[in-house]
Amino acid sequence: MSDTQSQFENRPPSVAVLLLERIEATPQAEAYRYPVPSANGSGPDAWKSYTWTEAAERVFAIAAGLMDLGVEAEQRVAIASSTRVDWILSDLGVLCAGAATTTVYPSTNAEETAYILADSDSRVLIAENAAQLDKVRERRSELPQLRHIVLIDGEAEAADGEPEGFVLTLDRLMERGRAHLEKQPNAVKDAISAIRADQLATLIYTSGTTGRPKGVRLPHDCWSYMAKAIAETGLATRDDVQYLWLPLAHVFGKVLTAGQVEVGHVTAVDGRIDKIIENLPVVQPTYMAAVPRIFEKVYNGVASKAKAGGGAKHKIFQWAAEVAREYAKVTQDNFRRTGVASAPAALKAKHAVADKLVYAKIRAAFGGRLRACISGSAALAPEIGYFFAGAGIHILEGYGLTETSAASFVNPGEAYRTGTVGKPLPGCEVRIAEDGEILLRGPGVMQGYHNLPDKTAEVLESDGWFHTGDIGELSDDGYLRITDRKKDIFKTSGGKYVAPAEIEGQFKAVCPYVSAIVVHGADRNYCTALIALDEIALTGWAAGNGLAGRSYGELLASEEVRELIGGYVEQLNSGLQRWQTIKQFRVLPRDLDVEHGDLTPSLKLKRPVVEREFKDLLEEMYTGAREA
Repeated sequence: MSDTQSQFENRPPSVAVLLLERIEATPQAEAYRYPVPSANGSGPDAWKSYTWTEAAERVFAIAAGLMDLGVEAEQRVAIASSTRVDWILSDLGVLCAGAATTTVYPSTNAEETAYILADSDSRVLIAENAAQLDKVRERRSELPQLRHIVLIDGEAEAADGEPEGFVLTLDRLMERGRAHLEKQPNAVKDAISAIRADQLATLIYTSGTTGRPKGVRLPHDCWSYMAKAIAETGLATRDDVQYLWLPLAHVFGKVLTAGQVEVGHVTAVDGRIDKIIENLPVVQPTYMAAVPRIFEKVYNGVASKAKAGGGAKHKIFQWAAEVAREYAKVTQDNFRRTGVASAPAALKAKHAVADKLVYAKIRAAFGGRLRACISGSAALAPEIGYFFAGAGIHILEGYGLTETSAASFVNPGEAYRTGTVGKPLPGCEVRIAEDGEILLRGPGVMQGYHNLPDKTAEVLESDGWFHTGDIGELSDDGYLRITDRKKDIFKTSGGKYVAPAEIEGQFKAVCPYVSAIVVHGADRNYCTALIALDEIALTGWAAGNGLAGRSYGELLASEEVRELIGGYVEQLNSGLQRWQTIKQFRVLPRDLDVEHGDLTPSLKLKRPVVEREFKDLLEEMYTGAREA
């Protein structure tokens, strides 16, 4: 075992132990901040806080309440809720009881929710509201093992045929827990002491593009390791304020909760995506994590607003954007060579002017104190990354999978390099297979897929190496660059290999109106693209181009928009190899979203789903229709 790995040999067996240590170290420090909507819903939200001691009281009450319901070690307790402080406290309660959390996205339909609950053998479901409760009641006959449903919001009214006490509120669960602790004061601490490092802590079901989702088994040691490894990177400190909106049913959001317990900083929690812009100036976070789609939307919004503001404003923005990219590239390159993020005097002068005119406003929109953003789940277009870096919003890309507890690589602070996912976390080993596939090994790797030994054997070797399915390359000094998903790379009928994600990323950097793009061309004689456009950005463009009043749907079908996007496709093609160029494209009749199944809940593109849904448009582009 390497020296780096040995640093983690003596880590506690679980995050539950880390929580006890955190409470002892900083009992009265602020732990969580959460919004409370105004009484009539018309005014701004108020924000309240829990100290670590206050949070722990609720966590232990939930843990004891679950034990009072008969939940035993490693038995599963599911959580179906949006991102909110109650999700975090409930999850910690499950872990402190020695049980295991099954995560369920609140957007999951009734059929798949029932499958996850049944496959995981979940005994209790913590449901956010009546909508989540109704989904389970609809499939109740398929869930004989489900003993209780705990409702976070609303009243717990029994339905016909349900046994007494089958549904109870979260408040009632905590009341039972407190009563349980009066009789057995050490019940929770004893349960925490009994937790083994290899004991199941979490079952996260991957949102597959085809077939049933697979349950990823992550033991307590994965989260304890991740908490320690995140702290070791130094990316977060005790003084930080994190803004957490990511879905906690997803491994990216979940790992941030473990890291916070170890570091001890404040986390402001609100999963309402439509509240992000409103919340950031209020919370004023020093760091936050997001997915590329969020940064793309911010960039497109700023670019389209500048264009709508008229020729002068648009020219200033374009100039400032180029200065930002140049400044980021030069300073990162100089830091790599000399250890100092310097720039020539002329470039610094231009950057200072652009900062006053453009960048300062962007930073203010993020709350004005943002030190760094962590980006993961998918690749961020480098040109967008360089833009934000030059504007003073430092986006540190990371990399990991559900099967590796989310964080395997992350860019290291000042030494970050846009276009890479950084270096491996302490304790994580990496190697590149002969075909370019990234293989990982370390304490963060899953135990396997739940009830699927054959599927486990396909990706997890007996010596611990996990096959990620991603293609990448390592620099001499250990920075990893992801080039594409192994299964997404295709070969044209002319025998040329194409990495669609690379082309898609370049298009997102040149077109401020794109929401999503799918490049297609497997076994075809040329490449085509399906392009979805952002409604806000597009309607902003329409207002300044004589098309005000047209609906989003009318704009998508218009010749004017086709010509607009065609110009950006030509711009994209000018920088591609001949076999990569987009010969034809179609503007999709709607945006891609989670509700239609085009995106995962973490906003990752489901390529096969989109290609199936818009098969007719794809076929049309290969049957003599007009070219772009």
